[in-house]
Amino acid sequence: VRARLDPDDFTAPTRLYARPVVLAAGAPADRARVRTYLRGLGYRAARGAPVALGEYRLTDDEWTIGMRSFRAAGGMNPGGVARVELDGDRVTAIYDASAEPRATLMLEPEVIRTVGAEDGETADRVPVTLGQVPQHLVDAILTVEDRSFFTHEGLDIRRIAGAALANLRARRVTQGASTITQQLARTLWLSNNRTLWRKLREAAMAMELEARYSKRAILQAYLNEVYLGQDDALAVRGVGRAAQFYFGKDVTQLDLGESALLAGIIRGPNLYSPFRHPRAARARRDLALREMREQGVITEDQYRSAVRAALRLRRTTEAHRDTRYFTDWVLRDLAPGRGLAVFTTLDPQLQDFAHQALAQGLARLERAHPALAHHGQPLEAALVALDPWTGEVLALVGGRDYGETQFDRVTRARRQPGSAFKPIVALAALAPPIDSASGGMPQFTLASQIADDPLAVETPNGVWRPVNYDGRFGDAVTLREALERSLNVPMARVGLAVGPERIAEVGRTLGIESPLHPVPSLALGASEVTLLELTRAYGVFAAYGYRAGSVNTLAVVDPSGEVVRRATLAGQRVLSPAVSYLVTSALQGVVAHGTGQALRAFGVAGPVAGKTGTTNDDRDAWFVGYTPRLAVGVWVGFDDGASVGLTGAGAALPIFAQFLRNAMPDGVNDDFPVPQGVEFAYAGRDCQREAFLTGTAPDQQCAPFWSALRPVAQGVRSLVRSFLRLFGRR
Repeated sequence: VRARLDPDDFTAPTRLYARPVVLAAGAPADRARVRTYLRGLGYRAARGAPVALGEYRLTDDEWTIGMRSFRAAGGMNPGGVARVELDGDRVTAIYDASAEPRATLMLEPEVIRTVGAEDGETADRVPVTLGQVPQHLVDAILTVEDRSFFTHEGLDIRRIAGAALANLRARRVTQGASTITQQLARTLWLSNNRTLWRKLREAAMAMELEARYSKRAILQAYLNEVYLGQDDALAVRGVGRAAQFYFGKDVTQLDLGESALLAGIIRGPNLYSPFRHPRAARARRDLALREMREQGVITEDQYRSAVRAALRLRRTTEAHRDTRYFTDWVLRDLAPGRGLAVFTTLDPQLQDFAHQALAQGLARLERAHPALAHHGQPLEAALVALDPWTGEVLALVGGRDYGETQFDRVTRARRQPGSAFKPIVALAALAPPIDSASGGMPQFTLASQIADDPLAVETPNGVWRPVNYDGRFGDAVTLREALERSLNVPMARVGLAVGPERIAEVGRTLGIESPLHPVPSLALGASEVTLLELTRAYGVFAAYGYRAGSVNTLAVVDPSGEVVRRATLAGQRVLSPAVSYLVTSALQGVVAHGTGQALRAFGVAGPVAGKTGTTNDDRDAWFVGYTPRLAVGVWVGFDDGASVGLTGAGAALPIFAQFLRNAMPDGVNDDFPVPQGVEFAYAGRDCQREAFLTGTAPDQQCAPFWSALRPVAQGVRSLVRSFLRLFGRR
């Protein structure tokens, strides 16, 4: 009982927050993103002056934001009206609520999930002390619910008699007579069943509470336990959480009208919900105010001002952002605790874009290929986006419908990556070996010629005969061409040359933790990996050889406000920037004129590197790609391994394209700069300008005459490839 009466001992829920938007002096100013972010939090555009809490005004040269206070894990952010000055598309100055200049301004973080502190916990509360509750809220509740609270000993005999008489006259229950102490006893230990035995127990418990505890302790417990509505599956318990839920405020900032509304809806929080029944809620508020005036608790002027005020509720969004695959992953990694504030890496806007791209992409596929919608299981997809330099996961969607299946296909499903694994094979071939037996020179360059003719390899399981996706063979190709066109046989030859063990070692260097079996077919993606692992590996290329871990949590704060866990974003350099750039250069070629060139048709502009992947019998479709600041992976397939009948370019690439186009509506503005250790030379039968590690370019280069004809040769080759794609394409 003592634990339930002390707000410090409440089983407060753990809250998971999305990554907040941080404005910084001197940084770019994205007005559209800030507006979207604030609206998602329930802020309104201000209609007049001044800007109130929970409002914003964004003009070309100044932003004014009425920052709401918020309470997180024992810490209180007071809020206030902040001002941001701009010059064009850059922030020039930031001023807080006291008009003091600041270097940064963190906007209110969005709660993406609330989790009960114990198994079976279904209440959401923000514990408060009696001293934190405004006096007008206490007065309103006592006026409406229990005017003689400070004089009775648990039961109000006069009120009980009056209610009984009224109920007899009406021949039904029209009035209640429970004191606040009785209500608290019922909330803590009893059901709401209206039986004589329950009422007798309630009365006895109320008197026992009064005998053992002070009035202030009982009132404080009531203010923290009273039921005030429903937020999805969680009951809103206590005035601390109710103030946030209905008004987007801390309880300390409630005005008289808001306090009267909370007091008025106690009798029926769902019946008088201001979100669903605003007229009924306003009538209850006005009744509470009228009774407060009649009792002399407030003045006539206070009453008139409060009843004229509109219901200024926290704005609710039409669609609730679904982050459950991501938050499940966070909770799996989170040590048990209660009342924690978990600040995650999730970007709310990118998460929305990921959901849209996945849902709309699957719908398009099923419209274009109706058989996909009539399989025994639904067609599934997954998407993950991360910052390659820090490893922070910015968006994660583990399937098309969390309600149908909670299995996360980003972090838990292992599938064959097929040709999406080939960049790792190329890296093994292009990177100088660790030992010095070969003089530190790589076995291949991007211009190395590789045969594209039939290949047979003896293995313990029989002869392995890789074939290209279209079943055809051709002339020798360069390593770059083999990657761009996703040719199996040349890449299998490269894999045999460097050795499966070397490929597996390189894969582990890039952060792949799933078993990579050192067999010849590893070069074509025969070993299973997760989407997160493969996307993280591509992120190493984007970060010029710097490998970051996968980070989903920035910090965890306990109820006392102490940071008990902070993300360590430190990684390590595992490749030279020069070798990483060679792979990036080849994967940019995939997008420019290889199997990923459809990205341009979907409107993706700017420097992008990526690779398609399709497994045997078209069971898995992949596209993994990156920009200088974002790595994204997409997988499409059936959980039972049935054939999708589509390639990575046909199934996964369009989803990737839609996500990236929304994430970067102005195109990719950064570039992949050429690092030290890279030189360029014209080489190959088509006399292409190629990137080489310094010292590995061929001694004899193409004649200038052939260099001048290079664009013509490229055009002819492009036409030929377009013709061949009519008969099959990877």
